[in-house]
Amino acid sequence: MRRDITLGRWKKYASISQQLHITRCVTSSPKSYHCVPPQHPPPPPSSLSLVKFEDCKHSKAVGFESSDPNFSVRPDGSVYAEQEVRSPCLLRTSFFPDAPNNRKGDSSEKMTLPQYSVVQSLYLLVIKFPRKHQKSSSANGLRRQKRDWVIPPINVPENSRGPFPQMLVRIRSDQDLEKGIRYSITGAGADQPPIDVYNIDPVHGKMFVTRPLDREERASYHLRAHAVDMNGNKVESPIDLYIYVIDMNDNRPEFQNQVYNGSVAEGSKPGTLVMQVTANDSDDDTTANGMVRYRILSQTPHMPIPNMFTINSETGDIFTMAAGLDREKVSQYIIIVQATDMEGNLNFGLSNTATALISVTDINDNPPELTARTFSGEVPENSVNVVVANLTVIDRDQPHSPNWAAQYRIASGDPQGHFLIRTNPINNDGMVTVVKPVDYEQNRAFMLTVIVSNKAPLASGIQSSLQSSAGVTISVQDVNESPVFPTNPKSIRFEEGVPAGTTLTVFAAQDPDLFIQQTVRYSKLSDPANWLRINRTNGQITTMAVLDRESMYVRNNIYEATFLAADNGSPPASGTGTLQIHLIDVNDNAPVMMPKEAQLCERANPRSKVNITASDADADPHVGPFVFELPSYPPSIRRNWTISRISGDYAQLRLRIPYLDAEVYDVPIIVSDSGNPPLSNRSIIKVKVCPCDDNGDCTTTGAVAAAGLGTGAIIAILICIIILLILVLVFVMWMKRREKERQAKPLLIDPEDDVRDNILKYDEEGGGEEDQDYDLSQLQQPESVEHIISKPVGVRRVDERPIIAESQYPVRPSLPHPGDIGDFINDGLRAADNDPTAPPYDSLLVFDYEGSGSTAGSVSSLNSSSSGDQDYDYLNDWGPRFKKLADLYGGGEDN
Repeated sequence: MRRDITLGRWKKYASISQQLHITRCVTSSPKSYHCVPPQHPPPPPSSLSLVKFEDCKHSKAVGFESSDPNFSVRPDGSVYAEQEVRSPCLLRTSFFPDAPNNRKGDSSEKMTLPQYSVVQSLYLLVIKFPRKHQKSSSANGLRRQKRDWVIPPINVPENSRGPFPQMLVRIRSDQDLEKGIRYSITGAGADQPPIDVYNIDPVHGKMFVTRPLDREERASYHLRAHAVDMNGNKVESPIDLYIYVIDMNDNRPEFQNQVYNGSVAEGSKPGTLVMQVTANDSDDDTTANGMVRYRILSQTPHMPIPNMFTINSETGDIFTMAAGLDREKVSQYIIIVQATDMEGNLNFGLSNTATALISVTDINDNPPELTARTFSGEVPENSVNVVVANLTVIDRDQPHSPNWAAQYRIASGDPQGHFLIRTNPINNDGMVTVVKPVDYEQNRAFMLTVIVSNKAPLASGIQSSLQSSAGVTISVQDVNESPVFPTNPKSIRFEEGVPAGTTLTVFAAQDPDLFIQQTVRYSKLSDPANWLRINRTNGQITTMAVLDRESMYVRNNIYEATFLAADNGSPPASGTGTLQIHLIDVNDNAPVMMPKEAQLCERANPRSKVNITASDADADPHVGPFVFELPSYPPSIRRNWTISRISGDYAQLRLRIPYLDAEVYDVPIIVSDSGNPPLSNRSIIKVKVCPCDDNGDCTTTGAVAAAGLGTGAIIAILICIIILLILVLVFVMWMKRREKERQAKPLLIDPEDDVRDNILKYDEEGGGEEDQDYDLSQLQQPESVEHIISKPVGVRRVDERPIIAESQYPVRPSLPHPGDIGDFINDGLRAADNDPTAPPYDSLLVFDYEGSGSTAGSVSSLNSSSSGDQDYDYLNDWGPRFKKLADLYGGGEDN
């Protein structure tokens, strides 16, 4: 129990069985106070407290004397009870420890320390407001005011059963005998939330607690006590009251989780940390009420021993206690942990439990084991990505983990790398797969040695199994293989223009099946220009047409053809080969001049010229530089024109004479290339000679005149255009006038009954079929083919296809030569023109003659009788224009 008291500028800390410290700042008069000792004071000569004195000058030469013979103060400040203090009721013993001043020059002064009392009761504390004495401290009459007291804390146990209100302390002032005093308290618990926990008797100063306290809700209160007179004037300075709630064990430990999850690797050594469980107690953790201790109540299962784990009673750490954890036997343990307060005292403490689930994690302590010592499989030759054998393995570690996943390796028997073993991720089997084709003619069987291991290394101390290797026998099956061209593609070089029937090369294939006698036959698979032929037996290639390097089927001087070689095996197999013919260019194409048309001014000037060039389908050196020249015949060409060379590929054409009439002239020019021998070509360029403006450009009139029209013709054309425009204008005006007249005339009938948009007037046919003298026999159906053939031209029906033999059209070969395409088209056109059965035989529609006995009668015989069964109500759905007809024939509203 702690008591803090302040008297003027003195400060004293006193507590029973604790240190009592006094500091002297100024001379003061003794004051008394009361404190509550333990219920059972210690027997003499046990020290009750320790008194320390220290003045403002820090002098320590101080002696202590007690005014009560029951207590004594030792030189070191220790307070002792000289005899046992007993009393059946409240016993208050007051004593005054005096501290003589032993300082030099002040040895006669003795200071009386404030009085304090030792009381045997814990529930009665009388607090007196100190008097405020003023005393001269020097000759000049200065006065000093002393400070008020600081009252020791008041301890109240929580969860008290009452009765309430329960008195805690009495507060009184020394002046209550002289005048009426009113007491009050303020602070949290009195006039501040929580309100009315404490109250005070305003007359007698007794302070009460009104209800049980909860330390976990609030552990302390700070109040201030006030004393005023009847007029409300302050009599004493406020006193601070500190109330501490004494903890009781009223809360169980609470685990943070009801279920804790932890893990430990199998094979762990004893003392390995597994996990930690934590429980919190809301009681004071500085006392036994809040000190939690842990223990394990049960373990499930009890394998290999019942106490495989232990727990640190203070921290809640769970450790392994014994060796022998094996995931393959026990994969999870269920631990029930109990937490108890009162330092684990099961008789007085409160307890709670939680569950700890400990999973045993896997380590690679089981190597994979193959289920057999030997495996076998077979593979067809030339197969790729085919599984030929399946290896099965057993591993007792955690499935689908690195400790369980198997890895296969071919140790020997496959130096060429034909096989690869892939792991099936679902069942851990090893799939022996062909990744490189095998050849039956070279290897008929393979003997492989396979080793299996895990992705994760084995745990330390675990030896590899003897069954981690096995032999695999792979048999190769012979199949009919395709013939193979030794060189594919095969390239040859020939000059273009070789004649048809020339032997180019022999393109033969070889059959890989050495143990089977088979015959190979050849055929043409692709020949875009249809230039080649292959011998079916020996593969000899000959030409069927002239090879042309400038053909559209030649790319980069290379012509490609594909051939097929097939054997007579079962089933037959075939292979393809490509022949590339590199065509060497020869000078077989004459140059062609460009452009074909040009314009020149009729008067020669430096800017009036035509640039010409040439193109050649051949390749270098059979192209430029080109030679341009004018022919000597007719003589007017060289007389009117001149040509000059600009460069190897360009020349300029000019007028030789100063003036030439505006007209279109055909100027022949001879162009020669640089081949050996050179080739020449006579080309015609159409030159339009026309009048030009100052910039050397042809004028519009000049361009027309150059086109061959004279001035009179141009004027006639313009007059015709003007007349045509006038006629169009007059016609448009006449149509607008007719439209205005039509709109101006009033309608004679109701617009709703106007059916002019629906009735089309045709020419009168006359009195009927019998009234006209026509030869209607021409409309009758012909009865025989002879009738059609014998009919004169103009009356033969053309709405039917004639029943005669069809013309024979030419048949196009499967791969025609480009030069034959024109002939084929001409032959087809000629056959179509002479084919009487060819369309359009339905372009003219002729109706049959009905005959003289027609039952239809004439149109004039129609009447408007509505006695028939025809239903005309659908006319109502056709709109207002057909409403009148619906009324006449359908029995409308009028009926």
